[in-house]
Amino acid sequence: MSLEVTELDPWQDAAEWDRYVERSDGTNPFFRADAIRLQAQDTGTTPHLLVGFKGQEAVGIFPIFEFTSGPVTGAFSPAPQSWSCYLGPALLNVDKLKQRKADQRIERFLEGCFEWLETELSPLYTRFVAAEFADVRPFVWNEFDVEPEYTYIVDLEGSEDDLLDRFSSDARSNIRNADEDAYTIEEGDTDEVERIVDQVAARYENQGRAFHLSPDFARSLHRALPDGSIRPYVCLVDGEFLGGILVVESETTRYRWQGGVRPDADTTISTDLDINDLLDWHVMRDGLRDGLEYYDLVGAGVPSINRYKAKFNPRLVTNYVITSGAFGFDLVVDRYRKYR
Repeated sequence: MSLEVTELDPWQDAAEWDRYVERSDGTNPFFRADAIRLQAQDTGTTPHLLVGFKGQEAVGIFPIFEFTSGPVTGAFSPAPQSWSCYLGPALLNVDKLKQRKADQRIERFLEGCFEWLETELSPLYTRFVAAEFADVRPFVWNEFDVEPEYTYIVDLEGSEDDLLDRFSSDARSNIRNADEDAYTIEEGDTDEVERIVDQVAARYENQGRAFHLSPDFARSLHRALPDGSIRPYVCLVDGEFLGGILVVESETTRYRWQGGVRPDADTTISTDLDINDLLDWHVMRDGLRDGLEYYDLVGAGVPSINRYKAKFNPRLVTNYVITSGAFGFDLVVDRYRKYR
């Protein structure tokens, strides 16, 4: 039986698409139709929801964002300059297949997507991030450029003491010796989402770096997605906000999406607490209590930041950035985002 790739409408077919998202092990809340629409709106792109069917059975999904500048088109997943968590392709109903059949299904699904891209969009440039999609060989076979990227993942297993004992000595000390009466860590609401994004934006600005994530986009995601999909963890001392982490949560994984920057230097609160160690610990501890399996620290490519993340004894995991087409098109996108 042949495998066919079909495009769903992100508005009219949202419920059907979300069912496939929920049945795939390689997805997260950013795959949901509401999130796709918000990402498209935020980045000025057109969303396309591709589904591969073997007969009536869905075997794969691939959200694509079409970006047009003048006469040329780019295809992205996630959307260009979106600051979203991982997207790219995801599979359904392959876990129980033998390797030969799994290989065939994955190759046919992706080749169907490639054919759709060429027929419908003919992009000058493509850029996909395959973070939870291990078999990138069909991209290589179809002459895409595949480059590794890396992230750190903490396995949430054993008891809370077991988890904490795997941390570095300074992290353990910062967590165990913190006076629990001196601070509060809690999950906030939509206002805290904006506080966290604003704090990260200020940090980037101080470093002279671009930051495209808008508070309005983050607030809209928090409101639109199911409860618990976006969790704003905040640390308060004497009622004052000192820092926070925006956590994205899937069925198995918590993702350290945004936040965790150094507290503002001009805060009126003086404290010896290591705010970020405490925040990350509470995110992991609560995830362990809720039966989640992983805490993805989202990135392991910056040496100075790696030193902080490595203190939690994570595993190094490889992701892939997949591109093809005209060099420099991504700079066109960057200029577009800057002046929107």
